[in-house]
Amino acid sequence: MIVADRKPLKELLEMVEDCDKVLILGCKGCVTVCNVGGSKEVGILALTLKIARKKEGRLLEVSEKTLERQCDPEYVDEVKDIVDGYDAVISMACGVGPQFLSERYPEKRILPAVDTTFFGGAVQHGIWEERCAGCGACGIHHFGGLCPIARCAKSLLNGPCGGSADGKCEISKDVDCIWDMIVTKKMKEGRLDELLMLRPPKVWTTARDGGPRKSVREELVQ
Repeated sequence: MIVADRKPLKELLEMVEDCDKVLILGCKGCVTVCNVGGSKEVGILALTLKIARKKEGRLLEVSEKTLERQCDPEYVDEVKDIVDGYDAVISMACGVGPQFLSERYPEKRILPAVDTTFFGGAVQHGIWEERCAGCGACGIHHFGGLCPIARCAKSLLNGPCGGSADGKCEISKDVDCIWDMIVTKKMKEGRLDELLMLRPPKVWTTARDGGPRKSVREELVQ
């Protein structure tokens, strides 16, 4: 799941400083699950912006709509007949949403309402943690099903650094050392010897360093 946080109100007000009428678009995908950009959050932001502007002695007309997804052209097209009526569109989707909107509506001003943070999951109600770096070549089967790239502060693939102590990372006593967890997991599996095996360097050609990536399913391409 993509996890995001809503931008501070001050930053959002600065974005719409010269706007009189805006459309806030939510997304029923990941940002709904992490309680940042679903229909409820769209309503809250709309009301918050209107109240803030009213306090300034100016009115802001705000419309609300939540799309099934903002990362799919067929849903982005649902607003094609109404976007021209607004000074700007505020997207509450992850960083993909406003980019799809900008590409679909090149003459329309598109504003991001959230900061996309990481790929993760819920560890308890209201708390999400990073689990994946999206490197494109998953190798967690070598590490007890745990990812040292996303969860080690140094993304080490060859064991813990000298800074970890008592199972905690040197960056914070609140952060578990993922390599301590990997070793413990391998011990419980009875496969600790696998960590001593020599493996070739990781191939990073599928990672973000190679530029924007693309996934093609030939059987689905028309």
